[in-house]
Amino acid sequence: MASPAVARSSAEETANTRGRVIFSSLIGTTIEFFDFYAYATASVLVFPKLFFPNASDLNALLSSFAVFGVAFVARPVGSVLFGHFGDKLGRKGTLVASLLTMGLSTFLVGALPPATTPGWIVLAPLFLVVLRFAQGVALGGEWSGAALLATENAPAGKRAVWGTFPQLGAPIGFILANILFVVLQGTLTAQQFADFGWRIPFLASIVMVAVGLYVRLKLVESTSFQKVVKAEKIAKVPIAATFKHHWRAVVAGTFIMLATYVLFYLTTTFTLSYGIAPASVEAAKAAAAKAGKAFNAADFVPGLGIPQPEFLWMQIIGVVFFAVFTVVSGPLAEKFGRRRFLLWVTSGILVFGLAWGLMFGPGKAAAMVGLIVGFTLMGSTFGPMAAILPELFPSNVRYTGSAVAYNLSSVIGAAPASFVATALWKAGGGSTVWVGVYLAVAAALTFVALFVTRETRDRKFEDNIAA
Repeated sequence: MASPAVARSSAEETANTRGRVIFSSLIGTTIEFFDFYAYATASVLVFPKLFFPNASDLNALLSSFAVFGVAFVARPVGSVLFGHFGDKLGRKGTLVASLLTMGLSTFLVGALPPATTPGWIVLAPLFLVVLRFAQGVALGGEWSGAALLATENAPAGKRAVWGTFPQLGAPIGFILANILFVVLQGTLTAQQFADFGWRIPFLASIVMVAVGLYVRLKLVESTSFQKVVKAEKIAKVPIAATFKHHWRAVVAGTFIMLATYVLFYLTTTFTLSYGIAPASVEAAKAAAAKAGKAFNAADFVPGLGIPQPEFLWMQIIGVVFFAVFTVVSGPLAEKFGRRRFLLWVTSGILVFGLAWGLMFGPGKAAAMVGLIVGFTLMGSTFGPMAAILPELFPSNVRYTGSAVAYNLSSVIGAAPASFVATALWKAGGGSTVWVGVYLAVAAALTFVALFVTRETRDRKFEDNIAA
């Protein structure tokens, strides 16, 4: 009979401790989202001028957003690629690979010459697209792996609570990236920031990647995946099995996540470009003259005219509410069920969309209220996603299924959000009412998807293996 010490050692080798799961899932998604948000912020603040110098201000911004959206097109590719290996070889190695891909791509963005460098007028934006695609591929595999790391190691009745660990990486990564940008803008001159300051967040992220890799290499496979291996039920081609037998779950998960994506990228990327845009023709002319560019009145669309550092701080304050309500949402989704809780939150998002123009239009104070309300709803809807999406699928296609649903939603929800919102803002002559209608439509689609989907809280999870 094995001694207690031997039995304890064996248990430690086949199960991850609570602390290891929390730290591994949290640090990984924090790094991934830090990298992603650093790009999102730079796509508004510096990339239009550095990589599209010959375009008008609005067209340069739209071009920057288009490159920003390339990552969302790449994310389904990443979900299939990393999902395949995650379901066939295990979660651990796949999580390490996704983190390495994201980290190296982000580092190289920080080393990329701008289009104003001789010989780089075409190569600079081209390589930016390639690296952005690689970022998207990595993020396409990261989220699902981190969600499974948390939920497949969670005690019974705690999946929604443990599922908030990787979700917290989103607000934490956002706060770290934006505080760093604010500090850099406050300590460097405008020329220094344009020359090298914007590169620092991208280059510095390699340190966090090293820490994340160290932690993730110490993980062991979850019991759910070990049972799949023991039962010899590993899918030969996970993506084929997913769409053949579980396509309804893919469709449901895609639309369940839709409103979350649209809400997030409207309250972050779009509101930043809208908030810092000049509020008057005179201010726009002065800004163009300062930048040494011709002013085209036909392209002018009024914004709030809030200085960049000030609006970034406003967003950071809002994201604190995002973090708090991400944590709060876990126990509530456990108590009331994922479906019922998210139906109420999605109703709130729909109402928020219809009231969007009342907050993003009148001025700074109203915008601050809008950011707080928007990020509160964001935390409430994002927190339970790491539980509900994996619960839709059996263990042997869970990585692929949840990743594909999550990232297909990014294509129809996240990728066009900033671009469409900017176009609606322009079409409205500066009014953001139609931007809110866009969000309300996304919320209505998510509400329908939730309404026709059965509750997942009490489904078998660890022993749910498809034949």
